[in-house]
Amino acid sequence: MRAPMALKVRHGTWITLVALLLCLGALGLGAGSMGWQAPWAAWTDGAQAGDVAIVWQIRAPRTLGAALVGALLGLAGALAQGLFRNPLAEPYLLGSSAGAGLCMALMLTIGLPWAMAEGWWARMGLTGAAFVGALGGVSLTLVLARGATHTLRLLLAGVVVGVVLGALTQLMMVWSGEAWRVMQAFMLGNTALLGWDACAVLALALLVCLPAALVLARVLDALSLGEDTARTLGVPLGRTRVALVAVMALATAAAVAQAGLVAFVGLAAPHLVRPWSGALHGRLLLGASLMG
Repeated sequence: MRAPMALKVRHGTWITLVALLLCLGALGLGAGSMGWQAPWAAWTDGAQAGDVAIVWQIRAPRTLGAALVGALLGLAGALAQGLFRNPLAEPYLLGSSAGAGLCMALMLTIGLPWAMAEGWWARMGLTGAAFVGALGGVSLTLVLARGATHTLRLLLAGVVVGVVLGALTQLMMVWSGEAWRVMQAFMLGNTALLGWDACAVLALALLVCLPAALVLARVLDALSLGEDTARTLGVPLGRTRVALVAVMALATAAAVAQAGLVAFVGLAAPHLVRPWSGALHGRLLLGASLMG
């Protein structure tokens, strides 16, 4: 028993080291750089004020924000795959991405001059609209599925909501060609709006979602044995599914609102850590967050 556990700890250590090296590289080598420069050189005696501003005000919050977005999406992906018992499930499956995209399109189409303005209020307006839209998309899915009692019905409702809201978003973009460039950046994922305030929001969301997900890890372990088995073990499926959907929706909405629709992370992160995390979802949730 000790050898597999030591191997799992070793894998987790390597993932942590790789993540730290990637963050250090992002701080020392940003877009437009002529070569790698140690980030701590910005605080030396010969450093210029512009170097400090580039590292501290641009690269550092974007690096930390990207790491927090990845952690939230990795956690949401592990929750989605455990909830639906489907290895192809992803965080955007319940209509969160489509709802966020539609609210962004509405904001850019109806109030384009204000939404395109610079400043903290404009950023909060766009990210706030995306957050509300993501939660609205998940809420609409729950309404169509008549709650979270039936997993298959919840999955089908999420697909329907995603298709319909996505079509409405495309229609809004046809009406407003000026908003297409901003919307494309949002749809592809973008770290341009990640500042220290965004990092605070993402960190708070992670501090709320990760402990809640770990508390629900035993529920996911029971669901992996089948709904009938979980019911005989005394798991209240209705309430626990609602709790799982709420945690997944909060994590996904926070990530989407700050960085746009970052694809593939929530789908791939749980699969990359599953070989060494084992069958228990407690280790899987932690590993998926770190891998994300």
